[in-house]
Amino acid sequence: MESSSKANLICILGPTASGKTAFAASLAHFLGGEILSADSRQVYRGMDIGTGKDYGDYKVGDSTVPYHLIDIVDAGSEYNVFEYQKDFYKAFSEIQGRGAIPIMCGGTGLYIEAVLKGYTLLQVPVNDELRRELESQSIDYLIQRLKAFRNPHNTTDTIIRKRLVRAIEIEEFLQINPSAVVAIPEIHPVIFGMHIDRDSRRARISLRLKQRLENGMIDEAKRLLSSGIPPEMLEFYGLEYKYLSRFVTGKISYDVMFSSLNIAIHQFAKRQMTWFRKMERDGTQINWISSYLSTQEKIDFVTMVLNQ
Repeated sequence: MESSSKANLICILGPTASGKTAFAASLAHFLGGEILSADSRQVYRGMDIGTGKDYGDYKVGDSTVPYHLIDIVDAGSEYNVFEYQKDFYKAFSEIQGRGAIPIMCGGTGLYIEAVLKGYTLLQVPVNDELRRELESQSIDYLIQRLKAFRNPHNTTDTIIRKRLVRAIEIEEFLQINPSAVVAIPEIHPVIFGMHIDRDSRRARISLRLKQRLENGMIDEAKRLLSSGIPPEMLEFYGLEYKYLSRFVTGKISYDVMFSSLNIAIHQFAKRQMTWFRKMERDGTQINWISSYLSTQEKIDFVTMVLNQ
């Protein structure tokens, strides 16, 4: 764990329905921070109820805590971890420049780890012409060609031809587009996790699903479909939209939609916790906070850890 003198990012993670967003906002209000969302679906505009964008969580007292990486791309687009990492670092640097404290909050484990571990991610298009040129060459030739680059991005995949060709393809691309590599700022995080027992989590998930359905989640899915987003694209976004799309298009009944979606969200929360536990096994220290503590007690715990 980073000491308070070195830490420059607070991370609040946890499974769905653990109360992490409301707490992160209260913490940001207390510390003078801004929220960086780590949710792979809340980036989409117009996908609000289904992705759990509880905008009210960011209102603390008479003020609204600034938040980032929400509503940044149109629904119907495809957004990936490379784009998230790039957008995160830009917002992170801007928050630091304002003298505020960056607070990452979310439950998408891949996005969180991409930032915390500084994954080197590249968005390199396929070069069909280069691949045709290399397909007839020997493995030894491909290895030597890869080694000829000054600092090759990948020197480990030298047995499998397909990976060797891809590594050369990346290096050739970087020769022409050196700015494609995302500049990774120095990040020293202190990580907190919201802990809630399984039964309570399940009860919260089921209650929240009922509330969202009552508050217009089905109409939201209808609007997205009527805007021109194909049903298969809506299903691509998973969970709520997968089953709502099937219900709206008449493929399943309301009862089947509700029960299937309820089970799917429970399974999703379990997968989230499995990811976080793996992070711990791999050496990431997560300071767990009981969801049942009062907001002030949670803030007190965070400040105690930060001051250690």
